[in-house]
Amino acid sequence: MTTLTVHDIDEAIEKQLQQNALKHNCSIEEEVRRILKQALLPIEPQKKFGSYLHQHIMELSSGIELELPKRSLPRSTPKLYDTERH
Repeated sequence: MTTLTVHDIDEAIEKQLQQNALKHNCSIEEEVRRILKQALLPIEPQKKFGSYLHQHIMELSSGIELELPKRSLPRSTPKLYDTERH
């Protein structure tokens, strides 16, 4: 891995990096790596939009999982006419 040092960062950018790092519960260094990766690497082509969206939401929510309700069996098809009359 390469070590990168950036000089003369604007104070407003530094404060925003600190806030983002706190929000994502990580160090400023990790936040910068996350931003660079997101900006410079394309979305993995094998991932569909839903998978990408799920990953992004999990990153923003610190990985909170919600319990999904159980699905019921599908309903039977309604009878549109009386089959005994025909």
